Amino acid sequence: MEYDVIVIGGGPSGLMAAIAAGEKGAKVLLIDKGEKLGRKLAISGGGRCNVTNRLPVEEIIKHLPGNGKFLYSAFSIFSNEDIIAFFEKLGIALKEEDHGRMFPVSNKAQSVVDALLEQLEKLQVRVFKNSPVAEVIYENGQTAAVLLKDDQKIAAKAIVIAVGGKSVPHTGSTGDGYAWAKKAGHTITELFPTEVPVTSNEPFIKNKALQGLALRDIEVSVLNPKGKPIISHRMDMLFTHFGISGPAVLRCSQFVVKAMKKWKLKEVTMSLDALPDKREEEIFQEIVRLVKSEPKKSIKNTLKGLLPERYLLFLLEQNGIDPSEQGGMISNEKIRSFSKSCKQFLINVNGTLPLEKAFVTGGGVSVKEIEPQTMGSKLMDGLYFCGEILDVHGYTGGYNITSALVTGRLAGTNAALTAKNRA
Repeated sequence: MEYDVIVIGGGPSGLMAAIAAGEKGAKVLLIDKGEKLGRKLAISGGGRCNVTNRLPVEEIIKHLPGNGKFLYSAFSIFSNEDIIAFFEKLGIALKEEDHGRMFPVSNKAQSVVDALLEQLEKLQVRVFKNSPVAEVIYENGQTAAVLLKDDQKIAAKAIVIAVGGKSVPHTGSTGDGYAWAKKAGHTITELFPTEVPVTSNEPFIKNKALQGLALRDIEVSVLNPKGKPIISHRMDMLFTHFGISGPAVLRCSQFVVKAMKKWKLKEVTMSLDALPDKREEEIFQEIVRLVKSEPKKSIKNTLKGLLPERYLLFLLEQNGIDPSEQGGMISNEKIRSFSKSCKQFLINVNGTLPLEKAFVTGGGVSVKEIEPQTMGSKLMDGLYFCGEILDVHGYTGGYNITSALVTGRLAGTNAALTAKNRA
């Protein structure tokens, strides 16, 4: 049995690639090792499926700190606005939420998956599920066939590898594709976790003093060895039993990994600014004024509402201030050091949870070896890559899925064209 195009992997990029190839009239086979297609899509955006982001392309590239610039050509061919039009044509009405995130009006990820599966059927794409691939076969500098683990050999004129990275392994992303890429001569850049919770051995983490506490709209920074911020993100964060998490921390996590590697550090310092709209001096003067107006009032009551109560009590104690002490009895020096903690509470972190616990894989097939307009391999004729197997990664918020759908579209379209030329 010979196909024009075989797509390996039924995630967002693989589904898009199979549809794009089918729309070009190619005879397409989609192979997935799992029972269900679109498993990552079904759990994305908290089960609501954040299908893309409506920010301008420049902004989207900024939110893809891992080689986002590689996608400039791709976006000029098929953009986030084209993704929106594509889904609306499939009958999936979308709505825009904060920060440009686009969700189905139904709020159900499954409706997105179902629409893609219907489109595959319409285009008569064959689907093999529960069919793990053993290897991709190359002959004379071009793709030849796919060998399944049950020894079935299926020939194809072009092959798209869309098997994802190594994060969220329960959806089937277990890094299978790297070996097939290497066999074709590709470089796999070092893999590392991104969008992942950060770990710390600080005593207050170990004794769970702040476990479960969420801080809203806080600025979190990763500092270099000289104490200067490498990156800062202003969003929510959460204290956990092993360290810190939440959107602001997830976005900073890859910079923790990179800083540890770059400066060969066992620990990196992060800084928490709980009051990003106020200057330190402003906070200090405000507290002094409040204390002066009611000197007999306990400091914790004077400062009520300045910070979430657990964090307020924690910072008072960190600065040697008894929360029940009368404000008028506390030295200006202590008030000043407390004000500083509100702006820059330093926490030493020693890494992140492992890649398997990350939302996104950093590293992958080197983009230097991929044609940016087609997603075709520069080293092996008829071979295409798309989605997270590529060394392209972004923040959560619809950016990785946008990258997956755009690269999937290009890979599928061009694999179909290659197959036609080889006919």
